[in-house]
Amino acid sequence: MQRVVEPEILDELPPEDPAARASRVDLRRINALMGNERWIRRRVKSLGRLAASGIVEWGAGSGDLLCRLAGFGPATGVDRVARPEGLPEQVSWQRGDVFEDESEGGVLVANLFLHHFEGEALRRLGARMVRFGGVVVVEPWRSRLALGLGGLMLPFVSRVTRHDMPVSIRAGFVRGELGERLGLDPDRWRISESIDFRGGLRWSAVRLDDRGGASGGR
Repeated sequence: MQRVVEPEILDELPPEDPAARASRVDLRRINALMGNERWIRRRVKSLGRLAASGIVEWGAGSGDLLCRLAGFGPATGVDRVARPEGLPEQVSWQRGDVFEDESEGGVLVANLFLHHFEGEALRRLGARMVRFGGVVVVEPWRSRLALGLGGLMLPFVSRVTRHDMPVSIRAGFVRGELGERLGLDPDRWRISESIDFRGGLRWSAVRLDDRGGASGGR
């Protein structure tokens, strides 16, 4: 399947819009069904020393995942939305554009975030990843199988998610593609990736000069 990036409705809605709230509930359910956050937690934990030196999440949204990662190291969320209500004090928050973000740390996390970008934008994000020792990412697996699996869920999700889910899958990635699109030098990064049968591309990278902080677990 050719990669196609199109606007998603949720990205254009105010956070307090009822349709946005309903879609965020859908996303939490989808993440749970796909096991995305459980895998991210395991992978971040496996990065040991790197995680202990700081964790940054791009597109942190509600902050739910960030709270679950905070036990592994100081955690900071970066997003265009305001700091979510009820976020624990020990979790930091930076409101703004990731392209202007100057954060750095041990581990960068992005969950269903990078598929919103293409071309030069992805390469700019890849250039910012060198500020981190490790990167942990889950993205939609761009495939007809994933589209089919997503289609089974459409009767059970909100109007916004019915539109956004297939759009995000068509904007996703296939194995071996993401590192190249980000412009990461394979001589400087150890990249591992796998496809989950539920439709997720699970991808992580550790800078070779920081490989002592990882156990290599998947």
